[in-house]
Amino acid sequence: MMSLFGGGNRGRGVPVISPAQAAEMLRAGDVVLVDVREPAELAQTGRLKGAINLPLATLTERADPASPQHEPALRTDRPVILYCASGKRSAAGGQALLGLGYGAVYNLGGIAAAAAAGLPVERG
Repeated sequence: MMSLFGGGNRGRGVPVISPAQAAEMLRAGDVVLVDVREPAELAQTGRLKGAINLPLATLTERADPASPQHEPALRTDRPVILYCASGKRSAAGGQALLGLGYGAVYNLGGIAAAAAAGLPVERG
């Protein structure tokens, strides 16, 4: 069985994880949950509890530790779980993070499936 907390996935594709695996990682702590959708989408559907919103168009700049726009929650040594509406943008964002040297990046896929599986959604 693949360890979700082990050596990461640098050099490979971004693994897709289930909502149950994401919930386990979030309970264990020190993981960042990132919603890569646009703000208008969040306004319509909300976001998973605890997620930060970094739209795909800005993710590379916000994830780059050398950027003045760097998001402090993102660290190359901290696991990151990304999601979007369908999983396509989160896969692309995961590849971008791997390119920046992030070692443990995971694709949760779409918010609807995660919410249907019981991950809590925050509105507003």
